[in-house]
Amino acid sequence: MKELLVKNIHATSLDAITIPTLLDEQQIPFQKIDEVNWQAFSYRPQVTFRIAHTEEAILLNFRVKEASVRARYGEDNGSVWTDACVEFFVIPGDDGVYYNLECNCIGTILLGAGPERSNRERAPQVVMDKVLRWSSLGRQPFEERIGECSWEVALVIPYSAFYKHQIISLDGKEIRANFYKCGDELNTPHYLSWNVIKAPKPNFHLPEFFGLLRFE
Repeated sequence: MKELLVKNIHATSLDAITIPTLLDEQQIPFQKIDEVNWQAFSYRPQVTFRIAHTEEAILLNFRVKEASVRARYGEDNGSVWTDACVEFFVIPGDDGVYYNLECNCIGTILLGAGPERSNRERAPQVVMDKVLRWSSLGRQPFEERIGECSWEVALVIPYSAFYKHQIISLDGKEIRANFYKCGDELNTPHYLSWNVIKAPKPNFHLPEFFGLLRFE
């Protein structure tokens, strides 16, 4: 199981567009999302992420280079996993409920919660509006563009976005999580993970294969 130390950054009033520069200044290193768990989907785009946290939020920055890119979904809670998509699954509490935050390449998100893959509760828009997003490709939807493309997104995820819990702080906490890259309907479908998944077919909703995040 992979483990990662999540640095505590003292910063307030953050905007998503400033996150890459802030993480550069704080020398937060990138981690690879490069586990190919299913040989039927062997394509491995170049994908990295980095993570930090403040008193109020988790900060995420993904960078991707892949053979094609699509952003059909421009409204939250759509099928963003079928676009060029990065994902963060996390268990912030002690009750086994995990959140799936899925973000396509223009910053459109899906946010759900529950203890298993079925019967997940989607977040209301008022909650998703709290998640600040920035994308290097802008925010307007587009159909698939074939040809090598590099893009990045940054997210500010306030603890209040974990709407099934009352998370005040993650200081000193150890929580389980995994990070993914997918594109179900792209020209070359793929399903990469940070921590290895041992399952017969693509499935990201397996908390038993989450890695460990240690928050400063």
